[in-house]
Amino acid sequence: MRRRDVLSLTAAQVASVLWSRDATSADKLPRVVFVTPLGRFVGAQDGDAWKGLVTAFLQGLRELGYVDGSTMKFEFYSGDGKVGQIDEIAARVLATSPDVVLAGGGGANEVAHAFKRLTRTVPIVMANSSDPVLQGLVANLARPGGNVTGFTGNTGPDFEVKRLELLREVAPDASRVGYLGLKIDWESPAAVAVRNAAEKLGATVIHAEHRSLDYEGAFAHIAREQLRGVLVARNPWNFSNRQAITAFVASRRIAAIYPTREFIEVAGLISYGPSLLDLYRRAARYVDKILKGEKPADLPVEQPTKYELVINSKAAQQIGIALPASLLARADEVIE
Repeated sequence: MRRRDVLSLTAAQVASVLWSRDATSADKLPRVVFVTPLGRFVGAQDGDAWKGLVTAFLQGLRELGYVDGSTMKFEFYSGDGKVGQIDEIAARVLATSPDVVLAGGGGANEVAHAFKRLTRTVPIVMANSSDPVLQGLVANLARPGGNVTGFTGNTGPDFEVKRLELLREVAPDASRVGYLGLKIDWESPAAVAVRNAAEKLGATVIHAEHRSLDYEGAFAHIAREQLRGVLVARNPWNFSNRQAITAFVASRRIAAIYPTREFIEVAGLISYGPSLLDLYRRAARYVDKILKGEKPADLPVEQPTKYELVINSKAAQQIGIALPASLLARADEVIE
C-alpha cells in the first residue's frame, strides 16, 4: 500500500475516532433542569422578571464555562400555577436522570419537596427558598444533609418590621395597613412581628388574604376597609401577579411596599428586600460545585448578601405622595 493511501486511511480513522468521541461526549453533557411552580422562560417577553431570573442563572453558569448545547444541556419546566403539576413534572424529569435540579421561584420549597419525595440522590439546588429548616427540607443551614441545598430569600421578622417602618415613613397617615398574603404568610413569625410592631407605631395591620392566583377577595377587602397602606408579602403568587397588584393599589391611590425590585419595574411604589438576580447568579455557582463532585449535604444553605431599597418617584407622583428627601437619599435606586 502506498504511503499516501496509508496516510489517508489513518486520517479517516482518526476522524472517525474523534467523531465517535464527540458524539459520546455530547450524549454525556451534564443536564441542568430548572423547575418553577409558575412563570415562563421560553416565549416570555424581554423585561419579564421570570425570564430575567432564568437569564441571570444562565449567565452565572456561562461565567463558569457552561454553555447550553455545548458544555451542558439546560431544560426549563413550569407548573403554570396548577395544583399537582409539579409532582408530575418531578416524576417526568427524574425518569430522564438529570444531573442537577434547580428549584426556582418563590415556590422553590414546593419544587424541592416534590423532588425530595421521589429521590434521595439527585442533587436539588434551591434558588430562593423559604424557611427550609422549618419546612423539613434540610437539617440545618450550615450542614443541610441529604440531597437539598441552595439559597434562602428569608429576611427574618426584623426585616419585615423594617418594611412596615418604611411604609409608614412614606405614608404616615396609613394607620390601617393591609397585609397582602396567603394564610401561611399571615401566620408566619414575620407577620406576627409586623403586627406587634404596628401596635407600637400606632397602626393596625389587617390580613388581606389571597388564595394562590385568586386576588378578587383580597382586593375587595382592601377597598371595603378603605386601607391607605399595603404591605405585600413575599410569595411566588404575589411575584407572578405583581402587575395586577401594582395596578390595583395605584387605582386606589394606596401606598404599598413590596419585597423585591421586580414590583417597582412594573410601576410599584417602593421595595426593600434581597436581590433575586444575585441569588440566581449565586445558585449557578452551587450547580458548578455539584457538577464537579461536591455533595449538597456539605454545601451550606446561604442567605441573601445583597439588599436593595428601590423607589419609583413617578408612581409616587401619580398617587399624590411626596417622598421624604431622607428616604430618597438612602435609596439604592430611584426610578424616574
